[in-house]
Amino acid sequence: MDEVWKPAVTVAAIIERGQKFLLIEEDADGGRVLNQPAGHWEPGETLEQACAREALEESACRFVPRALVGVYRWHSEANGVTYLRFAFSGEVRGFDEGRPLDHGIVRTVWLGADEIRSSRLQHRTPLVWQCVEDYLAGRRYPLELIRHVD
Repeated sequence: MDEVWKPAVTVAAIIERGQKFLLIEEDADGGRVLNQPAGHWEPGETLEQACAREALEESACRFVPRALVGVYRWHSEANGVTYLRFAFSGEVRGFDEGRPLDHGIVRTVWLGADEIRSSRLQHRTPLVWQCVEDYLAGRRYPLELIRHVD
């Protein structure tokens, strides 16, 4: 029997305020990298719940997904894993000041699009810039596109 292919499913929050985007600076993959608040989808969650949780854990931001920016497939040559990322835009309902951030996260930063584009060598994956680029292009899909069927 053929082995079943299982991509790693992740979520990412595209958070923009005043033409700047919230990114996290973290120690991962053997160096310091930039990423959106993002992480793995866990059992029992909807994709939107996973995105809100990851944003809170990684940036202390209370994020409410309002639209799907895109679905992305990327294969990492470094670890052989294929990632399937669901990126969401939405609204910020405040920050939990003083909340400890996930292990490995150094800090949160707000960067403009030009700063993000020019720092691509520091991005955790090429998906960081692609998601921002799609957001800037106005890509927004209704959350009703995602159906969780029990």
